[in-house]
Amino acid sequence: MALTDHKTILTAELEWFTEVLETRMKLYFGHDCDYDEIGEVAPPDLTNNEEPYALLVKNLDLNFEQRLLLILALLPHLQPQLLDPFFVKNSTYDREFTEFGGYKVKSHSGFLPTGETVLFLFAGDDLARRLSYQHLFDRDQPLIKHRILSLGAPEHGEPPMSGLLTISESYLHYLLTGQEQKMSFSIDFPAQLITTEMDWDDLVLERSTRDQIDEILVWIEHGDTLLHDWNMRRKIKPGYRSLFYGPPGTGKTLTATLLGKATSRDVYRIDLSKVVSKYIGETEKNLSKVFDLAENKHWILFFDEADALFGKRTNVSNSHDRYANQEVSYLLQRIEDFPGVVILASNMRSNLDEAFTRRFQSIILFPMPAHNERLQLWRQGFSEYSTLDKAIDLERIARNHEMSGGSVMNVIRYSSLMALKRKSQLIQLEDLEIGIKKEFQKEGKTI
Repeated sequence: MALTDHKTILTAELEWFTEVLETRMKLYFGHDCDYDEIGEVAPPDLTNNEEPYALLVKNLDLNFEQRLLLILALLPHLQPQLLDPFFVKNSTYDREFTEFGGYKVKSHSGFLPTGETVLFLFAGDDLARRLSYQHLFDRDQPLIKHRILSLGAPEHGEPPMSGLLTISESYLHYLLTGQEQKMSFSIDFPAQLITTEMDWDDLVLERSTRDQIDEILVWIEHGDTLLHDWNMRRKIKPGYRSLFYGPPGTGKTLTATLLGKATSRDVYRIDLSKVVSKYIGETEKNLSKVFDLAENKHWILFFDEADALFGKRTNVSNSHDRYANQEVSYLLQRIEDFPGVVILASNMRSNLDEAFTRRFQSIILFPMPAHNERLQLWRQGFSEYSTLDKAIDLERIARNHEMSGGSVMNVIRYSSLMALKRKSQLIQLEDLEIGIKKEFQKEGKTI
């Protein structure tokens, strides 16, 4: 079969599994068989294929057993009937074969593989092989390490290998559709995908800030070459960690989103002020889910309100404080070990512990825009379908009112809506002045 697309690759892989399973059953029950070992059943050649399934197999350099384990986990979602041979009954005892394993659920009538199923498929009744193949579930195995597959925890008192073999939701979606899954905010995934229709030209920043942002783009483009082709992975950690700090509305979130847009990477925003839990251990648990799913996804993780979790620690006065410190240390380690791009945002750098900030490759200030930058924000902010009253002097407004980009856009939004309310395209000075006053009042200031 010519492996020309994703569908034909999966079809070939399923045919290979079917032949492997038939071979195992024949060998186990002593029937005539063309093979002496299942390892003689050659898998499809994926060498010259760049489809998602083939890329995963090649990028992780999966061997025969690991590849067979992957397709076994996929089978209930592709062609569950191919596992029906495991339903054959042991005529001697008039019951299922214990060695086949299998997991029973209420809503699915098909056979769901467990660790026992894996060991039978690879080892048959060979005890030595059965023991050796248990390493397939070790943490350093690629499918386990990258959290693609997992072996569920069995019920209390049951053998460890009776746990259900499962594939992660995100990788299942990727391997079935050929596209990465866009995750939605939930209790199990406390992060939100953020996007923008804006471009770099819409981001108004001073030159030194833009130069530092360009360093992140350079890392995303050339980091893998530095680590692998230049053999620097033994000397520097993978991934890139940056701290964005500055007043609200100065472009921190937009910058993170534009970095993702420019490099075709999904950006997930985690608001730490909402994730941090008053219950010991819950914060670590919530954020670990994000890191686990983001592993090897080439996502950019954007942690907003970073000082909610990583702020300066007060004196340890009780066991809760000690545990909180341990929790933060654990999460700092996860950030350091994350192979992708992590950006943390804070309103003030001084709010963060120095021991924490030393772990970053860059610390970038997003200052309040100066006069010329404010003027640029005002000039490019209005709709092309609107017109400004002749009484409006944007140069004077920019000079007299120090405002962030976010505040400027709030004023533009307000004055534009007031024009639409009048069924007009004319932006009036009075509405601009009211909008500016409202923004200053939010911050407890007066004009």
